[in-house]
Amino acid sequence: MEVVLGEGKGELRVEMIVNEAKKLPKYGFQGKEGEVLVIPERRRMYIGIGETGAETVRNASALMIRSLQKYQFESLEIATPRIHRRNYLVAFFEGLYLGAYKFDKYKTKKEPHPLKKVIVKSKRDLSEELREGKIKAEAINFVRDIVNSMPDEFTPQKMAETAKELADQLGLEVKIFDEKYLEKNGFGAITAVGRASAHPPRLIHLTYRPKHFSRRIVLIGKGLCYDSGGLSLKPSNHMVTMKLDKAGGATAMGVIKAIAQLGLPVEVHAIIGAVENMIGGNAYKPDDVITAKNGTTIEVRNTDAEGRLVLADCISYAQEEIPNLDRLIDIATLTGACVVGLGEYTAGFMARNPRIIRRFLDSAEEIGEHFAHLPFNRYLPKLLESKVADISNIASSSYGGALTAALFLEHFINERNRNRWLHLDIAGPAYTEKGWGPHPYGGTGFGVSTLVDYIQNYISY
Repeated sequence: MEVVLGEGKGELRVEMIVNEAKKLPKYGFQGKEGEVLVIPERRRMYIGIGETGAETVRNASALMIRSLQKYQFESLEIATPRIHRRNYLVAFFEGLYLGAYKFDKYKTKKEPHPLKKVIVKSKRDLSEELREGKIKAEAINFVRDIVNSMPDEFTPQKMAETAKELADQLGLEVKIFDEKYLEKNGFGAITAVGRASAHPPRLIHLTYRPKHFSRRIVLIGKGLCYDSGGLSLKPSNHMVTMKLDKAGGATAMGVIKAIAQLGLPVEVHAIIGAVENMIGGNAYKPDDVITAKNGTTIEVRNTDAEGRLVLADCISYAQEEIPNLDRLIDIATLTGACVVGLGEYTAGFMARNPRIIRRFLDSAEEIGEHFAHLPFNRYLPKLLESKVADISNIASSSYGGALTAALFLEHFINERNRNRWLHLDIAGPAYTEKGWGPHPYGGTGFGVSTLVDYIQNYISY
């Protein structure tokens, strides 16, 4: 689908209705948020967007495109909503491309979207907003494709190959470390998690390094290409959809893709631990004690708490390789506890630095993605104490699991970087089985837009 700015007539004319400003009672249309009316014989379409904001505008433009799947219109024309905030206009264009997304890779019968062209009319020059919206949407759809790919295809090796292809396309630096390197160089946590799989683990390190930059950002992604739970086996109904567990790694790649295409003056590293957590005669076990990259010994009390083990090695590697980082952000579908606490549409985030908390929330609110800050307290770290090792991989209490998982990761953050660290638990909104907002069934690419906005803003303060 092509989106163009300028004059021209489309086969269908679309009108966005803000705050129920227009109602068509003859057709039962009240102009409410999410309401759609198509009148084919008049070649008109109406979309209700409620209060104007990045989230509602993005949702409406995505819904507009999705709703036309069942019609045969090949082109449409629309005037941009009467909004002036740049991020809202970017969200409008982003939604157009998100709405056109379809994952039909494994379908024998494809049903392509009939819409070929969207003509956007505006008296202003919105070429930069269009460019940014398209770049962000393409990064989100890139993440969706990775998350939606079946585990038998998208192995750790495939994730490494995808990273290499991305690096070749965008001129990024890339390092890929195989299982022999990881075992030889002390990555005991990743190695333990991945050793029962027929598909050995990979550590992926992508770098975007512009000629001139003011800040250095490190993104660390959990890339569990499949998670059976290991010997602490998941129930069968919880195992379905576990291809989503690579969403953190995919998001890290999506963000560096967008940053590179936008040409931002910031150095960005994306470090992904790509691994499968499977069962077998050589699987790591509850009661094992493993040694992480930084020398910390970890008592394994549950093999289904594997993502934090993988991230621990990645965090340790990042701090060794990039000692002068300005921000360290880990992204993971880490805990079911976060979903229980916040629901399916909100991600949790944790940090020590009040300024980071405030700035990140500002970006999330401006972009229209839902994040909630979860606060630490002085009593939680004791729950991770081990009688036989430096730390346990799960807490001794079944409550506060999202927070104790984050505190486990903090154990591997150097003192210098504690106030530079941000942890994102995207377990709820990273994948959907019922569709919401601009997201169809499957991977959502949630968090990409907020992270890009946060990094854009971070450069300037």
